Amino acid sequence: MRTKNADLVKRSQELHSSLVKWRRDFHQHPELSFQEQRTSRKVEEILREAGIENIETNVGGCGVIATISNGPGAVIGVRADMDALPIEEETGFAWASKNHGVMHACGHDAHTAILLGVAHLFIEDAKANRFRGTVKLVFQPAEEKCDEQGETGAVKMLNSKKLEDLDSILALHMCPWRKRGEVQIHDGPSMANNDEFHIAIKGDGGHAGYPHQTVDPVWISTFVLQNLYSLNGRKVDPLDVGTISIGKIQAGEANNIIPHEVEIRGTMRSYSNEVRYMLIHEINKIPSLVASLGGECDLVVQKGEPALYNAPEINAFFRKAAYPMTIYNEPFGMGSEDFSHFTQKIPGAMFFLGCATEKVTNLHQSDFNIDESAMCDGVRVLAESTYELLKQGGI
Repeated sequence: MRTKNADLVKRSQELHSSLVKWRRDFHQHPELSFQEQRTSRKVEEILREAGIENIETNVGGCGVIATISNGPGAVIGVRADMDALPIEEETGFAWASKNHGVMHACGHDAHTAILLGVAHLFIEDAKANRFRGTVKLVFQPAEEKCDEQGETGAVKMLNSKKLEDLDSILALHMCPWRKRGEVQIHDGPSMANNDEFHIAIKGDGGHAGYPHQTVDPVWISTFVLQNLYSLNGRKVDPLDVGTISIGKIQAGEANNIIPHEVEIRGTMRSYSNEVRYMLIHEINKIPSLVASLGGECDLVVQKGEPALYNAPEINAFFRKAAYPMTIYNEPFGMGSEDFSHFTQKIPGAMFFLGCATEKVTNLHQSDFNIDESAMCDGVRVLAESTYELLKQGGI
């Protein structure tokens, strides 16, 4: 039976109090995408206190890259995202968000604290000459939202050209549906392509008592909605993964006035490019449908994150490092994750780390919480996987 690296287990556990302190500090001071100035400064401060000198800031916005080198060898990246969500927190904790309407409801505060823990282990080991190669600690802004150019923090950090030397890249995500001591790992496509659409159906409104004198965009929208909701069952192969959801419908301001316009916004999720482009192709037929009913249509489809592809070779290191934790070999669902931009260009993988509390909460909920002791597991698995990749020379 294979035994764990007892030194890493012990050292990761010894970081517990620091991990909790860092995580709660970030949790109290959440910042939205592209606004992570305070978080970035705090990360830099903690890294410098740990003795790391090679730190680049303002990468791709508020991003931070800390480099720890100890001789020639592979260059391994470890990434954590730092941004929060526009959610009003309802946990009642002493360390609850102090920023009205902003909350770390997806675990990015824990991701950042865990990566700081990994940083502490590697700076100690570089001084003790315990490894060969380079570790780049990538603190990424803006995972939750793209800017007006359609770019998230991952894209902007890649565009900075400061990560072109990476041989492999690793990441984790807090998993509130798994308990501490459990991890979820999946080879290949593991999270969804994420594309959004905005449909504006335009008619000729008027008095609700004289509908025959109008071109009713609400009536037209009922056919559009039926079309959209039928795509899953009649255009997507039942053995494939693909879904369309409507998140916003807006029309009119009075019950006796037929409006001039109906706005429909939604999202398309898929695992394969074939399904992705089929859904986009079908949505592009909507203007013709609207025109056949007498209306006009403006349609915008914005491509978002690609599906997250986890390299099986790197997952093998995760599985080995996670022992004796319980491993669930399952995809992560239809959420999206902009770490996928990294794994499109660099061999990489992400695992989901069990952190459920007695009161089970879900990602993006106002009462989201984690078992903070799980952060020690995250440090250990990321650190051990990085060590093994350094020994092998990357993927």
